Amino acid sequence: MSVAGASAERPLLAVRNLTKLFGTFAACNGIDLDIQPGEIHALLGENGAGKSTLVKMLFGVLAPTSGQISWRGEAVSIASPSAARKLGIGMVFQHFSLFEALTVAENIALSLDGTIPLARVAERAAELSRAYGLPLDPKAHVADLSVGERQRIEIVRALLQNPQLIILDEPTSVLTPQEADRLFETLFKLRAEGRSVLYISHRLEEVQRICDRATVLRHGKVTGACDPKKETAASLARMMVGADVPHVSAAGTSTKGDVLLEARHLDMPARTPFAVSLKDVSLKVHAGEVLAIAGVAGNGQSELFDALSGEYTVADQNAVLIRQRPVGQQGITARRLLGAGFVPEERHGHAAVTGMSLSDNLVLARNQSDRKAFLGGGVLGIIKYVAVRLASRRISEAMDVRKSGDDPTAGSLSGGNLQKYIVGRELDRQPAVLIVNQPTWGVDAGAASRIRQALVDLAKSGSAVLVISQDLDEIFEVATEVAVISEGRLSDIYPASALSREKIGLLMGGLQGQPEALTEAAHAH
Repeated sequence: MSVAGASAERPLLAVRNLTKLFGTFAACNGIDLDIQPGEIHALLGENGAGKSTLVKMLFGVLAPTSGQISWRGEAVSIASPSAARKLGIGMVFQHFSLFEALTVAENIALSLDGTIPLARVAERAAELSRAYGLPLDPKAHVADLSVGERQRIEIVRALLQNPQLIILDEPTSVLTPQEADRLFETLFKLRAEGRSVLYISHRLEEVQRICDRATVLRHGKVTGACDPKKETAASLARMMVGADVPHVSAAGTSTKGDVLLEARHLDMPARTPFAVSLKDVSLKVHAGEVLAIAGVAGNGQSELFDALSGEYTVADQNAVLIRQRPVGQQGITARRLLGAGFVPEERHGHAAVTGMSLSDNLVLARNQSDRKAFLGGGVLGIIKYVAVRLASRRISEAMDVRKSGDDPTAGSLSGGNLQKYIVGRELDRQPAVLIVNQPTWGVDAGAASRIRQALVDLAKSGSAVLVISQDLDEIFEVATEVAVISEGRLSDIYPASALSREKIGLLMGGLQGQPEALTEAAHAH
């Protein structure tokens, strides 16, 4: 297949000189792109390259400043997502557009034409979810679902609209390898039916595996195109960032110090009918260690983070210890005062207030002791904005956060750049203990490398780091020790060097045992 033209057939969608300005900043600058019928087309670029802005214009969320979009050879104006869906364009956003108070079926029904009864919507959603290995309970409320389950809603909702072009923005970032394989089967089926897919992913091995062509954006412009099957992950990353992406160096993280984070027979009942109970969870993280917790989405990862961070306290004060001090009944602030830092899974609305500036978010995230550097005298404690902004700038420079102004709102940053800022905000405190949930969800190769190296370096400096992740590549890059959570229970803790992907997969399925027994089971499979 020719990379330049793909075929002589008329493109399903064609973009010519498409530009989007925010003030004087060109998020997209003169973009040309063709998507042919029956192809899976990758859109690559580092965070902030303009990918999300481009697809939002294609889906009617943003209006172009200039340029033209053509659908089946005819110029179109896509004024809204509803107009895009009527054309035959569906989209799954990286950040979910779901109403938490509504059920799965109700959320799906809102995106349809309104003529299908809710019971039929629920039935169709259940049928599709079963057919493609994306299990969903149509009656479940979104507020009670894990991030992985919410992603399944978005995918099923888009597929129910029977699109000719489906845009997927980081669709596998919260899926297990098995779930991703099922999704790829779905995409191959759509391609065989003559439908097209515009696929955005930072997982370059996926792009090589499933995509027919790739277009690369950098700083809002198209900088190249290729057949990804003829490239390597390293060469694709180089095209995206304009330079070689450094490898994460984990050397020197093997020296153990004191136990700085510990859970002792931690139990936490499920807070909702759809949550997961934690059952007898015990773990220790020493100074100098990175303990990675792997697992299939919805097996208690969020509940474990909540219990260790103090978002939800537990009845037993001795169930959680930070620096040998019992904190099970104490909240986040008390744990931060002991030198702990926390990065939750959801960056929008949880780790950051999107409508507030980065500097204001920095102040909110600091505990009473930390804030002294930012507050002046007096009863009201006037904020020293110069000090805050200097600190915010220091964090941005340390983590290479790309932003449109000196102190923009958190919501104006791309997902990966906001994630770098949030991680950097915690690292700037030099915490003795850092607990991170899904540290590189939806970020590009360069940003992921920077975040992972920062976690490794923090451990090297003598801190204890606990990483909850579904990304096995990430786990093997950063971890000195690995455990797997399944149905709210934690496996034994193994040296990372003693495990393989197959062994971790068996543990994800609930199989316990020593590495030798897991090896035998892996061979049996």
